[in-house]
Amino acid sequence: MSITVSKKRVREPQKTKPGSRSSGLYQFLYWLRSTVFLLLLAIVLWSSSTTIISGSFVHLCVSSRKLNNLYCFSAGAQPNFDVPIPVLSDNNTGTSPGPVTIPTIVSLKTTELTVPVLSYNSPETSPSSTPVYVPVTVPNIVTLIKTEPDLKMPVLILHDNNTGSGSILHPIPVPVPKSDDEIVNALKVVKEQIQVHRSWISTTNNQACNGRGIYVYDLPPKFNKELINQCDNMVAWINFCDYFTNGAMGTEIPKLGKGWYQTHQYSLEPIFHSRVLKHHCRVYNENEAKLFYVPYYGGLDILRWHFKNVSANVKDALGFELVKWLENRQAWTRSRGKDHVFVLGKISWDFRRNQITKWGTSFLELDQMQKPLKLLIERHPWHINDIGVPHPTHFHPRTDEDIMEWQTKIIGSSRKSLISFAGAARPGAPDNIRSILIKQCTSRNDGNCRFLNCISHGCNDPETVIKLFMESEFCLQPPGDSPTRKSVFDSLISGCIPVLFDPFTAYYQYPWHLPEDHERYSVFIDKEDVREMKVDVVEKLMKVSMKERDDMRRYIAYELLPGLVYGDPNSEFHKFQDAFSISMNNLLDRVTRLESNA
Repeated sequence: MSITVSKKRVREPQKTKPGSRSSGLYQFLYWLRSTVFLLLLAIVLWSSSTTIISGSFVHLCVSSRKLNNLYCFSAGAQPNFDVPIPVLSDNNTGTSPGPVTIPTIVSLKTTELTVPVLSYNSPETSPSSTPVYVPVTVPNIVTLIKTEPDLKMPVLILHDNNTGSGSILHPIPVPVPKSDDEIVNALKVVKEQIQVHRSWISTTNNQACNGRGIYVYDLPPKFNKELINQCDNMVAWINFCDYFTNGAMGTEIPKLGKGWYQTHQYSLEPIFHSRVLKHHCRVYNENEAKLFYVPYYGGLDILRWHFKNVSANVKDALGFELVKWLENRQAWTRSRGKDHVFVLGKISWDFRRNQITKWGTSFLELDQMQKPLKLLIERHPWHINDIGVPHPTHFHPRTDEDIMEWQTKIIGSSRKSLISFAGAARPGAPDNIRSILIKQCTSRNDGNCRFLNCISHGCNDPETVIKLFMESEFCLQPPGDSPTRKSVFDSLISGCIPVLFDPFTAYYQYPWHLPEDHERYSVFIDKEDVREMKVDVVEKLMKVSMKERDDMRRYIAYELLPGLVYGDPNSEFHKFQDAFSISMNNLLDRVTRLESNA
């Protein structure tokens, strides 16, 4: 935990010299003035403070009407965490507004702040990069949550202690729809991009290279291997070294069977790298290549700085250096990077830091990074070259037989429970439906719903989670810190039918690995219906017939499962394509088509 305090030193008045005339009277007046000053200061502190509270930090600021800066005290898991400043816009005119207040909040204790105001035009256009500073009056209590579930944006929710009412403000410069029409248009763009991605799905035999060579850059070790070597101090409370053994699959889990490992959710980059080095279409001459693979472990680069007190320049340094290195390569300059691919093992938002938030890097905001293809565990909904690929699971088969054995096992598994939910509540995020789901699940005494509370660290044990999912018909998958969840893929490979509440969790993310007809493998319940208590999730799922469940489970096991797992580095598949093979085959076809259309 880091604690920082900033305050202005009060200049003490010059004391009266001892023995001077009327010294007793002066001392009394000095004492009286000091007492009054302290009393007034206490009143100011009571009436002009802003407190921001979340699960990871507390931020207290006291404003002065004569000073531009706040006196701030911060404490939390993120050293010197800067609180995002609300970004506002005029919904009617699109112009910069004047003084702003929050009318829905009733509070006697308010603070005047000066904040940047950014205006937006439409979901497809970037906001103005130059903020206009205006005064805004906010209440004394501000609760920070990480995401607005529909559009995956950080938000500030301002709350009044007495009424519990609040208003949502978006603090980062990304397109924020201002009306129902704009929301519809934004979703239309997302769906159109997903269809474009589906059109890139290859129909070519995966075993045939036919001039479709893959060139893997031999980057300096600082961009990958040396990041792995920092595994013991990447995050203070986690030692990642065991996770990076066995080709980044982690240590084996014999109790779950052959091909099961303690794989970390952020291991996608070294997993892909170890596989592509052995790809049968790999070439060693740049002139023979159609696709150029850049093995930069950008997610690990981000992870090592997440909870350290470093500047934005330090966070961005390695990414900038990589771009400069690539710009000296003939293949990069020839295509401006459009036939290059990066695999990044964190969500897109972690690579899109802006002038408001300090989280992550700005790597994907660089001009040079707009044309290359990027494979991520969660894509940016409005960036066509962001492509979603499955989160790594704990199952890494080596042969077709390994897959078939597991398929048989999950089809024959005894489903003792109707529903399970492995997760935790989000008390700092009132709009999150997790607390409602947990209440609906745990309030029953009929055994139909089992809740595994991740706060007690039970979810860190793959055996516990996989066993729970293998014994359940349905697995609840509400959004968490971001729309997507690794747990969706854990449930699928366990034969547990995922219940989704937000289309951004899967339907708008993985067009190469999940089919457009999502009813074949999942149940969708709108989160708004849950939030407004219009639906009891347990009661609704009880109405799904056994035949429907069996049909979905068979489709998951026999049609989807092979393409959702990443085989081990020495895997050889003849009957199936795994998640890696599907991704690489589609990428090769994509860049080949681009070249033929040039």
